[in-house]
Amino acid sequence: MPVGSAIKLSVPATREFWEIPVLHEDEHLFAIAKPAGLLTSPDRYDPERPNLMRLLHDGVAAGVGWAKSRNLTYLANAHRLDFETSGVLLLAKTKPALVALANEFGSNKPLKTYVALTRGMPEQPVFTVDAKIGPQTRQLGLMRIDPQDGKKSVTDFRVLEQFRGFTLLHCHPLTGRTHQIRVHLRSVGLHIVGDEAYMGKPLYLSQLKSSYRPKFKEPERPLMGRVALHAERLEIKHPATGELTAITAEWPKDLRVTVKYLRQFSGL
Repeated sequence: MPVGSAIKLSVPATREFWEIPVLHEDEHLFAIAKPAGLLTSPDRYDPERPNLMRLLHDGVAAGVGWAKSRNLTYLANAHRLDFETSGVLLLAKTKPALVALANEFGSNKPLKTYVALTRGMPEQPVFTVDAKIGPQTRQLGLMRIDPQDGKKSVTDFRVLEQFRGFTLLHCHPLTGRTHQIRVHLRSVGLHIVGDEAYMGKPLYLSQLKSSYRPKFKEPERPLMGRVALHAERLEIKHPATGELTAITAEWPKDLRVTVKYLRQFSGL
């Protein structure tokens, strides 16, 4: 199947379904656009939750259409994305490719570009947060700035577009810590829209358009109810050729619609 096609994954027991675009494919690499709301790999606290890697492995083992047509016998993820984060996820189709990718990611060489929509506006259009990150002691699974015991963490940020009370940013994590972008933004007073774990509230159209009224008196649904963070681009040295390979994932619909309304009703 060509790049641009999609693979279909489902969990019949829960009636969950995902149609996942293929972004890049060759003999060694397989890159897909992970949707928001799907774990990359098993949850250590709840291993029965649906996750992308298990669904892919089950498809390969069963020889379903998308796997059989590619003669796939092996797939392993080179990195992870958070449950609510969408975007580029890179997988290896062979063990040697996985080893090469692991070395590449371990050296912090891949250039990763994320798009984040935040509440608040930074003082400078380009800035860097260099602050150690460690686990929170009171909330399992969350992280915090920890100058003493945390691990070195650095993220570069650049403003893409600003609105009244909101900012669209390009984020380049130079290290790969859990929740790094989310924690670093919070540390400078910028909260990612929909990231309630780190004090980022959902965004509703009624907050932008004063005349908006929900239809049929139904509760209003948020424009952006999940973490507004998208892995837009990944640049990596190809494990076989050594050439720089760039993979991009278009913005998901919820982010595109949210930015459209911000431009329409909250432009500067």
